[in-house]
Amino acid sequence: MTIPTLENNRVKLTLLGMSNYKHLIDIAKEPNLVQYSPSKIDTPEDLKDYVQTAVDNFYNKTAIPFIIFDKQANTYAGCTRFGYINWHNKVLHIGWTWIGHQFQGTGLNKQVKYLMLKYAFETLKFDKVEFRADERNIRSRKAIENIGGTLEGILRKDTLMLDGFKRSTCCYGILKEEWGAIKKRVFE
Repeated sequence: MTIPTLENNRVKLTLLGMSNYKHLIDIAKEPNLVQYSPSKIDTPEDLKDYVQTAVDNFYNKTAIPFIIFDKQANTYAGCTRFGYINWHNKVLHIGWTWIGHQFQGTGLNKQVKYLMLKYAFETLKFDKVEFRADERNIRSRKAIENIGGTLEGILRKDTLMLDGFKRSTCCYGILKEEWGAIKKRVFE
C-alpha cells in the first residue's frame, strides 16, 4: 500500500516507521503527554514497541501511522494514525495522536485532523471516521467536537489503563454526508 505524504502550509504527515520514530524520543518523554492513553511511550524502548505495533498494523492493512512535522516550527511534533481500518465497511478511526506540549493549542492538531479527514473522505472514499477519547479527557473531547465529531455513545469501563483504572471511552463520529459542511464551517 503506497501512502502519500499529506501536507499543507502548516504540517506535513509522512509514514511513521522504524526508520524515523527516533525523532520523537524526546517528545515522548514529556510528562503527562499520554495520561489518558493505555499506551506507554516515555522510554525509548516503550516508544519503539509502540511504533512497532503501528508498523505491524500497517502491514496488516489495519492502520496507517504518521509522523507529524510542524512546518511552522520546522521540527517534528508527534504522531497520529488511522486505525481499526475496516476496508469492507469503509469505516476507520483517527487517533493515537500525541504532540509535544509546545505544539498544543497552536492549531497544529486541527490542521493534522483536516488533512486526515480530507484523505479519508475524499481519497479513500470512506463512509465514516470515528474518534475515541477517555471520558475524563475534556480537552480532547472538546477538540473532537470542535472539528464536527458527534458523540455517539460511551463505552463504560471498557479500557484498562496503565495504572489499573478502568476508563470509559467516548465514541464520536463524522459521516461522509456531513464532511462537506464540516469542511466549509470548520476548516475553510
